[in-house]
Amino acid sequence: MPDLFDSQLALLDWLILSGYFALIIAIGAMARRGTNDEKGFFLGGRKMPAWAVAMSFAATTLSAATFIGYPQASFTGDLTLLVHEFSKLLAALLVAALFLPALYRAGSITVYGYLGERIGPGAATAASAMFLLGRLLASGARLFIAGTAFSLILYDNIEPQNLITAIILFGVVGTLYTALGGIKAVIWTDTLQLIIVVGAVIVSIVLLLQAIPLSVGEIAQVIQDEQKHVVFDPSGDRSKDSTLLAALALTVFYAAAFGADQDMAQRLLTCKSLKQSIGSLFGAILISVPITVLFMLAGLLLYVFYSRPDLMGDASPAYVIDDARKVYPQYLLHELPMGVRGLALAGLFAAAMSSLDSVINAMASSMSSDILGPMRRRRTGADDADTSGSSWLRRLLVLAMGVLLTGSAIGMVALYDEKTDTLIPFALGVMTFAYAGLMGVFLCVLLTGRGSTISVIAALLMGMAVITASRYVPAVAGLGIAWPYWMVIGTAGSIGVCLLGQTRQ
Repeated sequence: MPDLFDSQLALLDWLILSGYFALIIAIGAMARRGTNDEKGFFLGGRKMPAWAVAMSFAATTLSAATFIGYPQASFTGDLTLLVHEFSKLLAALLVAALFLPALYRAGSITVYGYLGERIGPGAATAASAMFLLGRLLASGARLFIAGTAFSLILYDNIEPQNLITAIILFGVVGTLYTALGGIKAVIWTDTLQLIIVVGAVIVSIVLLLQAIPLSVGEIAQVIQDEQKHVVFDPSGDRSKDSTLLAALALTVFYAAAFGADQDMAQRLLTCKSLKQSIGSLFGAILISVPITVLFMLAGLLLYVFYSRPDLMGDASPAYVIDDARKVYPQYLLHELPMGVRGLALAGLFAAAMSSLDSVINAMASSMSSDILGPMRRRRTGADDADTSGSSWLRRLLVLAMGVLLTGSAIGMVALYDEKTDTLIPFALGVMTFAYAGLMGVFLCVLLTGRGSTISVIAALLMGMAVITASRYVPAVAGLGIAWPYWMVIGTAGSIGVCLLGQTRQ
């Protein structure tokens, strides 16, 4: 294994990164106060300020996939991926009107507790199990992407053995501070990390503008001539995932993410009131839009910097990009001055940690409240509010989820196909395996009140079956329909199956 200090980082960069990691672990330790019971550990006692929740929510929607994937998308293509931001706004409207009022009335630790209240504990357990499976896949993909960047930084390559080492290092740090402070640690570290992420991309853009020997107007003209400025694709091509038509399908996906995914929705349930929760949701969207634009802009500038030596002249970089996944991490590693490089790389790690910490906590809360809780109630006959056991057990669950998630990310090393996959569609598409069924079940129960434990289980399996067929059954995958549309088809099928059950009276 190569020595870590054989990388391009200087001692000052390592000191900055070490200080960053020490700071977030310290925040995790300080956040332990008031986390001894289930509601305190998993919901922050429902006392978290709305502005911090909004920043944490935005940080999680960004993640390492944004830090690396959005520059990759605009570097290789154009700006049509920004249509996702329009979809997020539509999804937020749906979640604020339909999901959040019902979830706040239920008052449960997880969003799946609502299904348990309406249908029965078996439905909550089934939905929670589907969430856990889906999140192992989806967040494993995100951790894999973060490991890709970390491997480049540590070893200057993404050989499998080095990539696995990087993933393990990420997993250990993220799991440690989350186990210390629960959801409070997640929210406060995410708030800090979002600030670092924004600072990193702004610094990168400023330095790129200084390095490219063209005026801003001339750069804009180059981007326009290359047709890389296109934001809206009005075509009806269903093989593309970033057209205006696809944006409507993506609304279903993001509504599932914001309202039916414990990882995202858990943050919204930590606010003092429904009003503050809705405000934090829309605040997060307003925060994420300009940040996403900044990352896409960085990708456009990186295209000029690396792919147009005819324009760069003597300022052309010596490093050649042979894999678009490397473009932004390698710019940070090879082109930034010492110290600034350490701060920018801390931003990359912050983006990765902001998605890792929250999902570990969400998975632990789901396992504790929806799976182990009912088992404990049946064994003891108790019906108290705190069914999660002792404080050490909750933290042990966080550690266990961290280990499982790290293992999933290692599995993604084999699953990812660099010839056919780009990072953002890969990370988002994996999430649809669980989302289609969960969205179908929630919409059915919220809109009709129908459903039974059996029909919920069948609906969840229907959603997963549709998505699996769309990816792996040749006759279905060969139709050339992009993943957002399969999400809609899977959700519709799940609704139909869930409707077959009659809710208990």
